[in-house]
Amino acid sequence: MDWSAIALSVRLAAIVSAVLLVIGLPIAYWLTFSSSRWRFVFESIVALPLVLPPTVLGFYMLVALGSRSPLGRAWQTWTGHGLAFTFEALVIASILYSLPFAVQPIAASFAQIDRTLLEASATLGVGRLRTFLRVVLPLSIEGVLAGAVLTFAHTIGEFGVVLMVGGNLPGVTRTVSIAIYDDVQAFDFASAHRTALLLLLFSFAALASVYALMRKPWAVAPLS
Repeated sequence: MDWSAIALSVRLAAIVSAVLLVIGLPIAYWLTFSSSRWRFVFESIVALPLVLPPTVLGFYMLVALGSRSPLGRAWQTWTGHGLAFTFEALVIASILYSLPFAVQPIAASFAQIDRTLLEASATLGVGRLRTFLRVVLPLSIEGVLAGAVLTFAHTIGEFGVVLMVGGNLPGVTRTVSIAIYDDVQAFDFASAHRTALLLLLFSFAALASVYALMRKPWAVAPLS
C-alpha cells in the first residue's frame, strides 16, 4: 500500500474542503436567495462538473494552467517553475471539480429555512451578515457538514482530472486513485485490492455520515 499517495490525497482533500467551505457558503447563499432571472445560468455552471467528463475538464484545466496561459506565465514569473503538474495545480483543479459537491448540499439546507425567520430578523434591523451567522448558518449546519464530507470524499477518489493536470509524480501529484491504477497496470492486484478496499470502506463511512446528518433519503442528490 502506497502510504505517501494516501497522505498526499488526504492533504489535497483537506485543503480543497476548507477552500470550498469558504467560497461555497456565499455561492450557495446567493443561489438560494437570489431573485436574479439569470440564476439558472450560474446553477448550471456550478453543476457542470457533475455531467462533464473528467478528461474534458482536466484538458481545459491543463490548458488554463499551462505555460502559455496568462495564469501559467504569471505563476512561472512568481515561483520560477510552471504550474501544471504540481500539487498546486491539483488543488485548483480539484476545487472546480468538487464545487457542486460542496455547494448543492449547502444550498439544499438553505432552501429549507423558513423565510419568515429571515423577514423577522430584517424587521428587527439585523444586518444580512449577522442574520446569516446567527440564523441561517446554525439552522443549516447539517448541510454544511454534509457538503464538507462529500467534498473530502470526492476529492480523495478523483482520478481523471488529477491525472490530466498533475500527471503521476510520486510524492508530488501521485494520489491514491492513481496508485491503484499503477498497481493494476503492474499486475500487483494484492496491493491494488488493499488500497481499493480502504477507499471502499472510507467512501461508505462518508456516505453513511452524510445521510445520518441529513436524516432524509437522497437529501444530498443534485438539485433539479
